[in-house]
Amino acid sequence: MLAKKIGMAEAALALSRESGLSLRQAYRYLEVARRKEPLLSAPQPSVTLSLKMPVDLAQKLQAHAAASRLSASEVMRRAVAAYSSVREDG
Repeated sequence: MLAKKIGMAEAALALSRESGLSLRQAYRYLEVARRKEPLLSAPQPSVTLSLKMPVDLAQKLQAHAAASRLSASEVMRRAVAAYSSVREDG
């Protein structure tokens, strides 16, 4: 789409419609394509979980997320994925 020299907004709208992505996600994919970075895989459907943790641990999570420029959800997804792969191996 970008090779056709159409505008970013028009390309994002077309990608969103054609691929069933949100407009926000379509913009992200187009930004990656524009920078020629490796394309991220399409996101899987998500569910919302509620969990409780000690305040100090929650503060560490928020600080790590901010320092990594990630959301707390992404930090938790990565942590759970890493933990579950270790548990499966060991």
